[in-house]
Amino acid sequence: MMVGRSRGVIVTLVLGLIVAVRPATQVVPGSPSSQADTCGIGMGRGSTTLLYPPGEFPVKLPAQSLLGARNDLPNPYRPGVHWGQLPNGRTWGSIVGLYPGPDGSVWAFDNCGIVGPGECVGSPLDPILQFDTTGRLLQSFGKGMFASPHKLAVDLDGNVWVTDNASGPGLGQQVLKFSPDGALLMTLGKAGVVGSGLDEFNQPTDVVIASNGDIFVADGHAGRGGETGNARIMKFDKDGAFLKTWGNKGMGPGEFDTIHAIAQDAQGRLFVGDRQNNRVQIFDAQGNFIDQWFQFGRPSGIFIDDNDVIYVADSESRDGRSNTGQPSIPTTGYGFNPGARRGIRIGNARNGSVTAFIPDPCPYPYAGVPTMADGIMADAEGNVYGGDFLGTVRKFVKR
Repeated sequence: MMVGRSRGVIVTLVLGLIVAVRPATQVVPGSPSSQADTCGIGMGRGSTTLLYPPGEFPVKLPAQSLLGARNDLPNPYRPGVHWGQLPNGRTWGSIVGLYPGPDGSVWAFDNCGIVGPGECVGSPLDPILQFDTTGRLLQSFGKGMFASPHKLAVDLDGNVWVTDNASGPGLGQQVLKFSPDGALLMTLGKAGVVGSGLDEFNQPTDVVIASNGDIFVADGHAGRGGETGNARIMKFDKDGAFLKTWGNKGMGPGEFDTIHAIAQDAQGRLFVGDRQNNRVQIFDAQGNFIDQWFQFGRPSGIFIDDNDVIYVADSESRDGRSNTGQPSIPTTGYGFNPGARRGIRIGNARNGSVTAFIPDPCPYPYAGVPTMADGIMADAEGNVYGGDFLGTVRKFVKR
């Protein structure tokens, strides 16, 4: 029996108890960190005082980057709002992993409340969290099981697959599979061991599960820039038995420099975020090179929905300019992608067309740290969720 309404909350009487039921379309408050809206100003090297007010820097980004990423596409989304209410005053750490569950829920994987590089070692917090689309927390688990969480994926049965890309005492350098209620079902890699063997990883970044159960792992983050770690894709069967691997450090087709994301389309093709090479590479399920795309910017995160709409998050593109009067960002090297605006580019995974762009609201020139979305996903209604390095999840609703 309904007994009243108050500020959008429906109050019902159930067995003599008054229960507040929040309409499914209402978004509950998020839990942003204290740095979520700073645009990274003051983090890392350089002055905290900008020489030019936002929007008045004398150099403007072009309509298209040097590598072909469009900056002038329409934005069909409302401004992002902080999303995902955490318990007991907890705020988001750096969030890289977001993925929809088959039941329509949203899974997130954060760095145990730490903004920036850090560890979950010794943390009392659960890094794996499940929400409804309003941002209401449904459950969490994983406390004490990770060194440094990175990305995650959810398979057709609702199992949650996660990557741990640092090392701790008996922890890390693994891919772990959990049941939907948090039971550990499988591990790949050796806990805390860095290596290039066929049963080892070196900072695995992402994982995707094919419809037949095959497992593809992006390995790894340690091979970026001038570093010499693994730069390969690892393929396993549904039981975790090794099948094959491909890739090495480089810039040619099938070579990688910081594999940061991986996704699969309806045809079973693999889309690999080759971040330091500022491109998405496409392969068949056997590792044969198909194509490379530069038009989606510098890929930190990739998500492909059931209709082959592709969402690519660019959280890092920079060109060496700073607004602080100090040379705080190298003019070449890591993150160098001249003329590209940070943000989320949306298009068609079948033909590579880019049709929409959610721009990063942070002012150009960008801070030396990543801003806006690193992790990326969309729900069944086409709303977009971005997990920020600066410690928040933002939800972008269609206009």
